[in-house]
Amino acid sequence: MKTVMPVGVDDFAKVRDGFYFVDKTPFLCEFLKHPAEVTLFTRPRRFGKTLTLSMMRYFLDIEDGEEHRRLFDGLRVSDDTEAMALQGSRPVLFLTLKEWGALSWREQQSNIRLAVGDLFSQYDFLLRDALKERDRKMFRDILDGTGELAVYNQSLAFLLRLLEEHYDRKAVLLLDEYDAPVQSAWEHGYYKESIDFFRRFLSSALKTNPSLDFAVLTGVLRITKENIFSAFNNLKVDSIFRTRYPEAFGFTPEEVAQIARDFGCEDTLPELRHWYDGYRFAGHEIYNPWSVINYFDSGCEADTYWVNTSGNSILGDMLRHARNPVLDKFEEILQGGSVFTRVREDVIYREIYKNESALYTMLVTTGYLTTKRIRTDELGKRAELTLPNKELRSLFRIEVMDRYHSDDMGIELEDLMQAFAAGDIETVREGLQEYLEMLTSSFDAAKGKEAFYHGFVLGLTATLIGDYAIRSNRESGYGRYDIAAFPREKGGRGMVIECKTAESADALETEARAALAQIAEKDYLAELRAQGVTDVLQYGIAFCGKRVRVEMR
Repeated sequence: MKTVMPVGVDDFAKVRDGFYFVDKTPFLCEFLKHPAEVTLFTRPRRFGKTLTLSMMRYFLDIEDGEEHRRLFDGLRVSDDTEAMALQGSRPVLFLTLKEWGALSWREQQSNIRLAVGDLFSQYDFLLRDALKERDRKMFRDILDGTGELAVYNQSLAFLLRLLEEHYDRKAVLLLDEYDAPVQSAWEHGYYKESIDFFRRFLSSALKTNPSLDFAVLTGVLRITKENIFSAFNNLKVDSIFRTRYPEAFGFTPEEVAQIARDFGCEDTLPELRHWYDGYRFAGHEIYNPWSVINYFDSGCEADTYWVNTSGNSILGDMLRHARNPVLDKFEEILQGGSVFTRVREDVIYREIYKNESALYTMLVTTGYLTTKRIRTDELGKRAELTLPNKELRSLFRIEVMDRYHSDDMGIELEDLMQAFAAGDIETVREGLQEYLEMLTSSFDAAKGKEAFYHGFVLGLTATLIGDYAIRSNRESGYGRYDIAAFPREKGGRGMVIECKTAESADALETEARAALAQIAEKDYLAELRAQGVTDVLQYGIAFCGKRVRVEMR
């Protein structure tokens, strides 16, 4: 048995020749017997999508089919006579768009030309066929990178046709991370140009293509309303909300238990479950495979492995644009709670910051949240979402902290919030003023709105969640406090924070004292007393633009 874990290795042949492999070939047995014309698998990043497509490529590809057959010796697919009859039977076109992202449309066009040119170079033996002169010129233009962009729109369909003519068999298209370049375009401001190109790029290859046997696409998101797939009536989507193949991506509890037995580490199962389990794909329990692999590769040391990979920009960007009701719900989620929201299988990028359900759909499809349960009614799906495990709880806290980070800060956020908890009023005043001056301009909120400042302070409290239960806008006494911190340790000190805005800098002190007085007049401490918390720090904070005044009792 091989005991080296394939960290970052997603080529199936390399994994089989030198690394430990979790046998996912039953997926081939089931899928290949009745494939849809076009199937899109959407799963979070680092959940084994590339390795699964690579496995399918080596299984089906007619080139070197006999040599590749040995890669499947001893795996469960080798016992399935019907499935093995398909081995080495198709021309296969495999392409990953994972690295097609760019900072500008011009740069992405260069990436497209280079990547498609590299793809065509793998099939340059086709130039030895009796090609029509027009086809030969188009092939060479793509190889040389001199073709017009319109040529690349048709490049996949063109190559599939040549493969069918060469082998006298329809070809299979495997397209990995199809949505990666579109996400990059959205993040960097050239979304329209990119979406227009990829709509044509995919449509020419997938829509009523006589040279296509079937196609399999993988990605994180299903992009529909922007019309990438709107013209398709042959698309089958397999997602975390609805799946025929729940065990194809990620590790099942049984697979993780087998890994632990193989490595002689069965005693680590509770820790693995706490850190990396918790995902639900259409009700099926799934572990994060990237984190599990890294855990065993690191000698069974628990750490935030998935958190430390690239691609967390989605969460950070969402937090920067989040409105206060969303921040309130994030606080609830961070403390082990959940949020009920509408979710949709399609994602509309331009609605993410405007539509709360679109934001949460993005968070669950990208793997930051998971579904506890889903209910379907006449309006669609309504889901209860929560953090899947300890690793993701760490990520949320890190991203919330990064939202308030600047290299020029004189005080770290954790230190500032510890000053709040300790009643160090001078540090609180100086630190809060510094954070407001440095970071206010980076938030998309109107200056002077009390709700904005409330959300600003609420976000700061994320570092306290380990020691406190943070609550916002809750009824207590004769009104609703802004923020309260309930100590988790018995006998600990609590906090109540009330925020106000002032019309001018001269009125800051008056408003801060009024906020402090409101805490007493409305008896906001009532809920804390009811839970046995008698030692409570009370903060009245007033804001005016980038100026702040803090009073404490």
